[in-house]
Amino acid sequence: MATKENRASASRASAGSRSSAVAEPEVEKTAPRKGGRETDGGYSPELLLGLYRTLVKCRLCDEKARILFRQSKFAGNFYSGVGQEATEVGAAYSLREDDWIAPSHRDWTANIIKGAPLKFCFAQLFAKSTSPDRGRSSPAHMGYPPLNVITPASTIAAQLNIGTGVAFGLKKLKRDSVVVSFFGDGATSFGGFHEALNFAGVHRLPIVYVCQNNLWAESVPLRLQTALKDLSDRAKAYGFPGVSVDGNEVLAVYEAATKAITRARVGEGPTFIECKTYRWYGHSEIDPAKYRSKEEVEAWRKKDPIPRFEKHLTERKVLTEELKNEITAQITAEINEAVDFADQSPYPEPEEATGFVWSS
Repeated sequence: MATKENRASASRASAGSRSSAVAEPEVEKTAPRKGGRETDGGYSPELLLGLYRTLVKCRLCDEKARILFRQSKFAGNFYSGVGQEATEVGAAYSLREDDWIAPSHRDWTANIIKGAPLKFCFAQLFAKSTSPDRGRSSPAHMGYPPLNVITPASTIAAQLNIGTGVAFGLKKLKRDSVVVSFFGDGATSFGGFHEALNFAGVHRLPIVYVCQNNLWAESVPLRLQTALKDLSDRAKAYGFPGVSVDGNEVLAVYEAATKAITRARVGEGPTFIECKTYRWYGHSEIDPAKYRSKEEVEAWRKKDPIPRFEKHLTERKVLTEELKNEITAQITAEINEAVDFADQSPYPEPEEATGFVWSS
């Protein structure tokens, strides 16, 4: 399986295209994504531990954001992805710096996976002037232009159209970069979803559509949306492959995604990946989710992707209890430092409201 090189800094092309509203581009320094001896599954210990570290980082950041919201550290709302981490980490981990992500409002951690510094991620939640958009899109619409993470909108499925447009542009420019677009099962019932996939199929665009099927479109169960068993079957209508995987098994997602990304990169067109998963909490932090049974939630909590992967790594002697605690402590310290940065950063001045606006 192909893995990506360690991303030490943002690419020149990405950094050069950002507007002046974007914070100074930085990239999180991560463990090497390549090399080392191979394990029985063909995955190096470095890759396995990199995936694990990223899973834990996304979980801890998401849970911290929930706490901060309840402490009134930021206004608006927050859309937790706890329970779904393997879908994003597995799908985006092998992306290159010049690849793109088209996220939804629930995919704040997609920025973290791509390498956006945590201090900017929390500054964005807090709507501070040090955030990538200088406090304009807080809290549910974070993008990071230096690493080609598109700023999402609240309009369901809109990111699919935008991501598809970017993929069309990449093909026109004859670049081998690809786009990964995330969306929920509810998005598959919107017209924009079908328009995007149909266009991508016709033009064989370099894009991977990753459906995070968590069984609930806000409060609407999947059974009232569609009679399909596998949402990946929708890809057949548009002439490209679709595959359904266990969205709580990070290696299953990683394998499907790397195959789809490679396929897109060499000009073979799009792929639809359905990740069957579950969000632990309500649609947002103000949703008590009383429409779901306690039994259902508890059954899915037992399928938590992180302990499952820990068991896998422990059995293969890649992860020890000591290393696990060390990773958690390191990430926790990093989060605390990032929150302090966000907390101490100033809010943008009212006079800035008319700044950084494009005109023609």
